[in-house]
Amino acid sequence: QVLYLVVKTVRESGHQHVYSAVERPFQLAQTAAILEIFHSLVGLVRSPVSATLPQIASRLYLTWFILWSFPQTQTHILVTSLVISWSITEIIRYSFFGLKEALGFAPSWLLWLRYSTFLLLYPTGITSEVGLIYVALPFIKESEKYCIRMPNKWNFSFDFFYAAILALGIYVPGSPHMYGYMLGQRKKALSKSKKE
Repeated sequence: QVLYLVVKTVRESGHQHVYSAVERPFQLAQTAAILEIFHSLVGLVRSPVSATLPQIASRLYLTWFILWSFPQTQTHILVTSLVISWSITEIIRYSFFGLKEALGFAPSWLLWLRYSTFLLLYPTGITSEVGLIYVALPFIKESEKYCIRMPNKWNFSFDFFYAAILALGIYVPGSPHMYGYMLGQRKKALSKSKKE
C-alpha cells in the first residue's frame, strides 16, 4: 500500500506530497515492526537481536522523531527515496518469509531478490536516513523539542540536537557493520541454495 501510494503521488503531484499521502500506513507499518524485536528475542525467527534491534530502532527514530516531529522535513525528496527503499525491502522480505513459512520453501528468484536487492536499497535507505536527520538538525536546534533543561527535580539535562548528531555518528561504524553482516548472510544463503 505504501509503495503504491508513493508511486501514485510522485506521478500525480510530485515528491513534496509523498509524506502526507503515506503517513498513516507508513507509521503503522514501521511501528508494528517492533514485534520483530520480540520475535527475535523469543526465537520465533532466526534473526539475531543484534541485527534486528538497530534496524528497527533507526526506522522508528526516523518515523517518529524526525519525520513526524519535524514537519519541515516531510516535503524533502529524501522522504521519497527513504519510503521507496524501505517499502521494496519489506515487500521482498515479508514475501520471502511468508512463503517459506506457508509452503516450507521460497522460489529461487525470491531468495535471490531477498539477499541481493539490499546491495542497492541499503545504501539508498541509509543515505536517505542520514540526509533527513541532517536536514532536521536546524529545526531540532531551533525548536528545542524533546530537550530537558536544568534546573529540574531530576537534576538532569538532555539536548535532542546533540542526540541527533550522536545518531549521525553511529551511522559511521554502524552502516558498514550492518552491510557486512548482510553480505555474509547473502553469501551463506545463496551458496546454500546452489547446493540444494
